[in-house]
Parts: sequence; structure tokens; C-alpha cells
Amino acid sequence: MAAERIDGKAFAEKLRERVGAQAAEFEAVAGRKAGLAVVLVGEDPASQVYVRSKHKATLAAHMESFEHRLPADTSQADLLALVEKLNTDNAVDGILVQLPLPDHVDEQAVIAAISPDKDVDGFHVTNAGRLAVGQSGFVPCTPLGCMMLLTDRLGDLSGMEAVVIGRSNIVGKPMAQLLLDANATVTIAHSRTRDLPGVVRRADIVVAAVGRAEIVKGDWLKPNATVIDVGINRLAPVEGEAKGRLVGDVDFAGAEGVAAAITPVPGGVGPMTIAVLLRNTLVAAYRNAGMDPPENSL
Repeated sequence: MAAERIDGKAFAEKLRERVGAQAAEFEAVAGRKAGLAVVLVGEDPASQVYVRSKHKATLAAHMESFEHRLPADTSQADLLALVEKLNTDNAVDGILVQLPLPDHVDEQAVIAAISPDKDVDGFHVTNAGRLAVGQSGFVPCTPLGCMMLLTDRLGDLSGMEAVVIGRSNIVGKPMAQLLLDANATVTIAHSRTRDLPGVVRRADIVVAAVGRAEIVKGDWLKPNATVIDVGINRLAPVEGEAKGRLVGDVDFAGAEGVAAAITPVPGGVGPMTIAVLLRNTLVAAYRNAGMDPPENSL
């Protein structure tokens, strides 16, 4: 029997609808819309696509969208000055500086300059620390979206064995922390893990976030495992293709016959990221207005 496809696109659409409804309620009570500021430095084509998508989604969710497009030669000092201005702007609840930044700008310095209470990307070291010790903060959007998909399908994760492949600060580490907080038994695997297939084969839950096309094979998986594929990789085009196919970090065709459920690429984890960004922005707006966010409905 083929694995169930976990429809991240449909889940994300429902989340965005809930966020939009709550954003309208926030405006009615607070007298203003929740606001997201996105800063883009340079003209990276992929980043431009992401920023356009975020702008469109923010407006559709009944929030204000503040775009700041800066030339590639913008100095680090000027960028930091803009971030500080946004930190003190009461109309701005969330700040997102689109990565990657030009080589002459220190990304960590820019992330550190964002107020943790407006860091809706969840990258600030303060929010990473809050997650690590179980305090309320902002969690990076992609792992939080993965967690929503997992709990929607599996319910209580207590006692399940989970393997996260990848140890980045953006996905791997926060994903592992979220799973640990849900009482799963968690292993973080990576490029130096001995017998990676054997480690993965123990897992009831596999989260692949390593950035290597189809590295996880079907025979690596425990029968009836739930697989969350965070990877998005473009293969080289074959004859007759204008551009190569998009694939994940998991060999979907091989995994589909072993796993109980799996996220496809595209249409799995990807749509969740912007939806969770909107959710984080609305939570920030409630907190910045001194109100309790409607966590249960988000």
C-alpha cells in the first residue's frame, strides 16, 4: 500500500484562513492591523520571489506589509540602522531580513540586532535560548510547520523515536527541540553519523533536512514510519526538460512503498513556512499590544 501523502498545501491554506480571521479580530480590538516588515538587500532572484510571496500572503491575511528593498551595496551600518528603526516602530510587529545577505554584511550581527519580540523568523539567539529551556518565544517557521503536520497526523508523539537528519540552526536543531518537548526520543543525525541508514531505520518519525537530493532511500526507513521531507533540490534537466525536477532529501518513489505517510516535494513542507510566518507575526502583534494571543486557534 502506498504511503499517505501529507498535504502541507491544504494544511497551510487552513492555517492562513485562521490567521486571517484572527487578524481581523485583532484589528477590531487593537485599532490597527498587525504589521510585518520584510527587508531585502540586493537582487537575488530566489529572494525576490520569496519576498513577493510573503507580501502577497501578508495582505491576504489582513495584515500590513512593509517592504524595504535596498541596493546590494547597502552598508552594514545602514542596514542595522533600518533594523533599529523598525524595532521602535509601533506599527511593525514582525521583522524579517531576507537571507542570504551580501558577503560584506555579517548575517549574525543583523539577526542579533532584531528585537527578539519582533523576531518572527525565530533566529535570534534569545529565541533559540527560550526554545531550549522551554520558555515562550518564536520558533523558526519551517520546523514549527513540520511539527504542526506531525501532530495533526499522529496526535501524541510521546515515546516515539524520532530522527532528525541535519543540524542547522534554522531547521535541524529547533526541530529536535520541538520533538523533545513533545516527549519523543530524539536523535540528531548528520554527515558524520556512523551507519546513517541504520540510525534512520530505528525511527518512527524521520525529518530529513540535510539539503542533499534523495539521500534517504526507501530501505533506510522503518515500515510505517512518518516522513517529513524538508529538502528542496533541483535536479539537472534531462533531455526534453526546460529545467530539472524539484525533489526532496528523500527518494519519494522508494519511500512511498515503506512509509505510512510522507510529505511530497513540492506541496509538503514548503507552503507551511509562510503560513507559520503569518501566524508568528499575529502572535507578536497580540503580545506587542499587551494582549494574550489566541494560541489554541493558531
